[in-house]
Amino acid sequence: MKVVVVGTGYVGLVTGACLADVGVDVCCIDIDEHKIEGLKQGILPIYEPGLEEIVVRNYKKKRLTFSTSLTENLKDVEAVFIAVGTPSTEDGSADMQYVIDVACEIGRHMQDYLVVVTKSTVPVGSSEIIRKTISTALQKRNVDIAFDMASNPEFLKEGAAIKDFMSPDRIVIGVDSDKAKEIMDTLYKPFLLNGYRIIYMDIPSAEMTKYAANAMLATRISFMNDIAVLCELTGANINHVRNGIGSDPRIGKKFLYAGTGYGGSCFPKDVKALIKMGMENNHRLRILEAVENINDEQKKILFAKINKYFDGNLAGKTIAVWGLAFKPNTDDVRFAPALVLSDALLKAGAHVRVFDPVAMEEAKKHLHDTVTWCNDVYETVENADAIALVTEWNEFRLPDWSRIKSLMKGNAIFDGRNIYDDVMLHKAGFDYFGIGI
Repeated sequence: MKVVVVGTGYVGLVTGACLADVGVDVCCIDIDEHKIEGLKQGILPIYEPGLEEIVVRNYKKKRLTFSTSLTENLKDVEAVFIAVGTPSTEDGSADMQYVIDVACEIGRHMQDYLVVVTKSTVPVGSSEIIRKTISTALQKRNVDIAFDMASNPEFLKEGAAIKDFMSPDRIVIGVDSDKAKEIMDTLYKPFLLNGYRIIYMDIPSAEMTKYAANAMLATRISFMNDIAVLCELTGANINHVRNGIGSDPRIGKKFLYAGTGYGGSCFPKDVKALIKMGMENNHRLRILEAVENINDEQKKILFAKINKYFDGNLAGKTIAVWGLAFKPNTDDVRFAPALVLSDALLKAGAHVRVFDPVAMEEAKKHLHDTVTWCNDVYETVENADAIALVTEWNEFRLPDWSRIKSLMKGNAIFDGRNIYDDVMLHKAGFDYFGIGI
């Protein structure tokens, strides 16, 4: 079976590599020549645990190829996955420009029947727009080639994407023809052998499912962050509250951790797009408006704590920032709380020393030379007045606190993820501040 995946970003590259790993003949397409040449040499544009090994292995076996030309790779293809970006526009809606561009090219150059699968996160109704775009291009060619649409949203967690794709808890597919369903069944058959389930539905419902899932997870995060603020005001402990409510099977424990707000490529963009979608249909999604507002405020919380600790006088203070990625096991710094914190500290006149195990190069595109780039956590704390833990990488969990204390000028620790033992750190001579405790 031969498929094409258009887009070699996070979703496209993971999708293409994992499908190739179960025996599908996959060609990944991207207009970025530098990125494609790098992939041919085993140089990946993103960091994701386990992905490089899969890409290199399948490229060597010629099950996975890379090209800048969709036109030259449409022959004998049974499915084309559109996995290009849909970034937020100024009004919050999803930018469909790149998706439409791909649809136009498919219509101009497709030769035989195929299924066009939207893997990109697109607003409800987008598949119909893509269908009309392709049909218009076919009409201009005066050819009548049948094709079908399908929606196959991704539910990959950055940092665990390979496991999520290879061992999915569900595969959501929207189709409106038996032939499209047959092709999608064949494509995902290797996963069904392990008992994973495909949930079939109509295309608009599949498109909405992706947005609704991310919006629900974002809501849980913002809810806990809002409760964490109230906990601090009332003397409650958010960690105890989380354990208490998480033990209720109707609620569960996932995504109930208080912190510095969500970031990344999905939650911020998708919440904005869903709010905009509601407005376009004369329906305010008031809960999601609150979710977004709470998250925006939560990203400022570490700065507020640090600023208060130093009585509003941060000029000349040195702050060590641990973690720049929006979450562990990724180099993704899009909408990352650490960037918001660093910018605020710099504007207040502080010196900022940063370290992240993976995301330094990506963060440099945003922070440039405004901060001091360090090689490890110990370098960051040299003569530092305070530490701000923003991303809970494993290597940050149990550092040598005695060594850190000897290197620091001050003794304040601001734990943005509540991963440290406050009692132990107080005994070690630190001033400790968490979120909601």
